[in-house]
Amino acid sequence: EVFSGTENRTRGRGTALFLHRFRELGFSCKSFEDASGIGGTWYWNRYPGARFDSESYTYGYSFSEDLLKEWHWKELYSGQPENERYLNYVADKFDLRRHIRFNSRVASCIYDEEANRWELTMDDGHKARGQFLITAVGLLSAHYVPDFEGIHDFKGTWCHTGRWPKEGMDLAGKRVGVVGTGRLPFSSSQRSQRRSAT
Repeated sequence: EVFSGTENRTRGRGTALFLHRFRELGFSCKSFEDASGIGGTWYWNRYPGARFDSESYTYGYSFSEDLLKEWHWKELYSGQPENERYLNYVADKFDLRRHIRFNSRVASCIYDEEANRWELTMDDGHKARGQFLITAVGLLSAHYVPDFEGIHDFKGTWCHTGRWPKEGMDLAGKRVGVVGTGRLPFSSSQRSQRRSAT
Protein backbone atom coordinates (compact mmCIF):
# COMPACT_ATOMS: atom_id res chain seq x y z
CA GLU A 1 0.00 0.00 0.00
CA VAL A 2 1.20 3.49 -0.86
CA PHE A 3 0.16 6.45 1.26
CA SER A 4 0.31 10.05 0.24
CA GLY A 5 0.22 12.47 3.16
CA THR A 6 0.72 14.53 5.29
CA GLU A 7 -1.45 17.38 4.14
CA ASN A 8 -1.20 16.53 0.49
CA ARG A 9 -1.10 20.00 -0.98
CA THR A 10 1.39 19.55 -3.79
CA ARG A 11 -0.10 22.41 -5.80
CA GLY A 12 -3.11 20.18 -6.19
CA ARG A 13 -1.52 18.16 -8.96
CA GLY A 14 0.43 15.63 -6.91
CA THR A 15 -2.54 13.77 -5.48
CA ALA A 16 -4.07 12.87 -8.83
CA LEU A 17 -0.74 12.03 -10.41
CA PHE A 18 0.41 9.82 -7.52
CA LEU A 19 -2.88 7.97 -7.27
CA HIS A 20 -3.23 7.45 -11.01
CA ARG A 21 0.34 6.24 -11.55
CA PHE A 22 0.48 3.93 -8.54
CA ARG A 23 -2.89 2.38 -9.38
CA GLU A 24 -1.55 1.69 -12.89
CA LEU A 25 1.39 -0.12 -11.25
CA GLY A 26 -1.01 -2.29 -9.24
CA PHE A 27 -0.57 -0.70 -5.82
CA SER A 28 -3.44 -0.05 -3.46
CA CYS A 29 -3.26 3.62 -2.52
CA LYS A 30 -4.72 6.03 -0.03
CA SER A 31 -4.26 9.76 0.17
CA PHE A 32 -4.97 11.72 3.33
CA GLU A 33 -6.14 15.25 2.58
CA ASP A 34 -6.47 18.00 5.17
CA ALA A 35 -9.06 19.83 3.03
CA SER A 36 -12.66 18.83 2.45
CA GLY A 37 -12.18 18.79 -1.31
CA ILE A 38 -9.83 18.30 -4.24
CA GLY A 39 -7.41 20.99 -5.32
CA GLY A 40 -4.41 21.32 -3.01
CA THR A 41 -3.06 24.84 -3.38
CA TRP A 42 -6.01 25.67 -5.62
CA TYR A 43 -8.47 24.58 -2.93
CA TRP A 44 -6.91 26.74 -0.21
CA ASN A 45 -5.69 29.81 -2.11
CA ARG A 46 -8.86 31.59 -3.23
CA TYR A 47 -7.66 35.14 -2.70
CA PRO A 48 -8.50 37.75 -5.36
CA GLY A 49 -6.15 37.38 -8.30
CA ALA A 50 -4.97 33.81 -7.55
CA ARG A 51 -3.94 32.34 -10.90
CA PHE A 52 -1.24 30.44 -12.76
CA ASP A 53 2.02 32.24 -13.38
CA SER A 54 2.72 30.08 -16.42
CA GLU A 55 0.50 29.26 -19.40
CA SER A 56 -2.47 27.11 -18.43
CA TYR A 57 -1.73 24.24 -20.82
CA THR A 58 1.59 23.59 -19.04
CA TYR A 59 -0.39 22.73 -15.92
CA GLY A 60 -2.43 19.98 -17.58
CA TYR A 61 -1.64 16.32 -17.00
CA SER A 62 0.06 14.57 -19.89
CA PHE A 63 -0.66 11.00 -18.72
CA SER A 64 -3.94 10.87 -20.65
CA GLU A 65 -4.34 11.86 -24.28
CA ASP A 66 -8.14 11.84 -23.83
CA LEU A 67 -7.87 14.32 -20.98
CA LEU A 68 -5.64 16.61 -23.05
CA LYS A 69 -8.23 16.57 -25.85
CA GLU A 70 -11.26 17.01 -23.57
CA TRP A 71 -10.16 19.93 -21.40
CA HIS A 72 -9.95 23.38 -22.95
CA TRP A 73 -8.48 26.14 -20.78
CA LYS A 74 -10.57 29.31 -20.92
CA GLU A 75 -7.70 31.69 -20.14
CA LEU A 76 -4.03 31.81 -21.07
CA TYR A 77 -3.18 32.13 -17.35
CA SER A 78 -6.19 30.58 -15.67
CA GLY A 79 -7.50 31.67 -12.31
CA GLN A 80 -8.22 29.69 -9.15
CA PRO A 81 -11.82 28.72 -9.95
CA GLU A 82 -10.88 27.07 -13.25
CA ASN A 83 -7.81 25.41 -11.75
CA GLU A 84 -9.95 23.85 -9.02
CA ARG A 85 -12.59 22.80 -11.60
CA TYR A 86 -9.88 21.09 -13.66
CA LEU A 87 -8.56 19.12 -10.69
CA ASN A 88 -12.09 18.04 -9.75
CA TYR A 89 -12.73 17.00 -13.36
CA VAL A 90 -9.57 14.85 -13.31
CA ALA A 91 -10.52 13.29 -9.96
CA ASP A 92 -13.96 12.36 -11.31
CA LYS A 93 -12.75 11.17 -14.72
CA PHE A 94 -10.23 8.78 -13.16
CA ASP A 95 -12.35 7.83 -10.12
CA LEU A 96 -9.75 9.09 -7.65
CA ARG A 97 -12.00 10.31 -4.82
CA ARG A 98 -12.51 6.82 -3.43
CA HIS A 99 -8.77 6.70 -2.72
CA ILE A 100 -8.76 9.97 -0.76
CA ARG A 101 -9.75 10.44 2.85
CA PHE A 102 -10.74 14.10 3.18
CA ASN A 103 -10.67 16.20 6.36
CA SER A 104 -7.70 14.12 7.48
CA ARG A 105 -4.78 15.98 8.93
CA VAL A 106 -1.87 13.63 9.60
CA ALA A 107 -0.71 14.00 13.20
CA SER A 108 2.18 11.49 13.05
CA CYS A 109 4.07 9.15 10.74
CA ILE A 110 6.07 6.43 12.48
CA TYR A 111 8.15 3.80 10.70
CA ASP A 112 7.92 0.28 12.18
CA GLU A 113 11.23 -1.33 11.24
CA GLU A 114 10.18 -4.84 12.28
CA ALA A 115 7.04 -4.81 10.17
CA ASN A 116 8.62 -2.70 7.39
CA ARG A 117 5.54 -0.46 7.45
CA TRP A 118 4.63 3.14 8.08
CA GLU A 119 1.92 3.87 10.60
CA LEU A 120 0.02 7.10 10.13
CA THR A 121 -2.25 8.60 12.76
CA MET A 122 -4.71 11.33 11.87
CA ASP A 123 -5.67 14.06 14.30
CA ASP A 124 -9.11 12.40 14.66
CA GLY A 125 -7.47 9.14 15.80
CA HIS A 126 -7.86 7.24 12.50
CA LYS A 127 -4.83 5.00 11.80
CA ALA A 128 -3.46 3.55 8.59
CA ARG A 129 -0.47 1.34 7.76
CA GLY A 130 1.43 1.02 4.50
CA GLN A 131 4.78 0.00 3.08
CA PHE A 132 5.47 3.26 1.29
CA LEU A 133 4.85 6.87 2.27
CA ILE A 134 5.00 9.93 0.04
CA THR A 135 4.90 13.15 2.01
CA ALA A 136 3.28 16.01 0.20
CA VAL A 137 3.28 18.67 2.86
CA GLY A 138 2.36 21.53 0.57
CA LEU A 139 4.83 24.32 1.04
CA LEU A 140 2.80 26.50 -1.32
CA SER A 141 -0.35 26.38 0.77
CA ALA A 142 0.87 25.91 4.31
CA HIS A 143 -0.34 28.95 6.18
CA TYR A 144 1.76 30.64 8.81
CA VAL A 145 0.41 33.63 10.69
CA PRO A 146 3.18 35.57 12.46
CA ASP A 147 2.44 36.61 16.01
CA PHE A 148 2.13 40.30 15.17
CA GLU A 149 1.73 42.51 18.19
CA GLY A 150 -1.95 43.42 18.53
CA ILE A 151 -3.23 40.92 15.95
CA HIS A 152 -5.67 39.41 18.46
CA ASP A 153 -6.99 42.85 19.41
CA PHE A 154 -7.62 43.92 15.81
CA LYS A 155 -11.32 44.78 15.42
CA GLY A 156 -11.54 44.48 11.65
CA THR A 157 -11.90 41.44 9.43
CA TRP A 158 -8.73 39.66 8.41
CA CYS A 159 -7.63 36.36 6.93
CA HIS A 160 -4.59 34.57 5.59
CA THR A 161 -4.57 34.33 1.79
CA GLY A 162 -4.08 30.57 2.15
CA ARG A 163 -7.40 30.37 4.02
CA TRP A 164 -9.44 32.83 1.98
CA PRO A 165 -13.14 32.06 2.62
CA LYS A 166 -14.97 30.13 -0.12
CA GLU A 167 -17.73 32.73 -0.01
CA GLY A 168 -15.15 35.51 -0.45
CA MET A 169 -14.79 38.71 1.55
CA ASP A 170 -16.70 41.93 1.02
CA LEU A 171 -14.00 44.55 0.50
CA ALA A 172 -16.23 47.21 -1.02
CA GLY A 173 -15.49 50.63 0.44
CA LYS A 174 -12.89 49.26 2.87
CA ARG A 175 -9.26 50.16 3.38
CA VAL A 176 -7.27 46.98 2.69
CA GLY A 177 -3.82 46.28 4.02
CA VAL A 178 -1.66 43.43 2.71
CA VAL A 179 1.35 42.06 4.59
CA GLY A 180 3.70 39.74 2.75
CA THR A 181 6.44 39.30 0.21
CA GLY A 182 6.82 38.19 -3.40
CA ARG A 183 4.13 37.88 -6.04
CA LEU A 184 1.22 37.02 -3.73
CA PRO A 185 0.75 40.39 -2.01
CA PHE A 186 1.10 42.12 -5.36
CA SER A 187 -1.55 40.04 -7.15
CA SER A 188 -3.99 39.98 -4.24
CA SER A 189 -3.61 43.70 -3.51
CA GLN A 190 -4.18 44.66 -7.16
CA ARG A 191 -7.50 42.80 -7.23
CA SER A 192 -8.45 43.92 -3.71
CA GLN A 193 -7.88 47.57 -4.69
CA ARG A 194 -10.30 47.20 -7.59
CA ARG A 195 -12.94 45.64 -5.33
CA SER A 196 -12.59 48.16 -2.52
CA ALA A 197 -12.66 51.11 -4.90
CA THR A 198 -16.01 50.15 -6.45
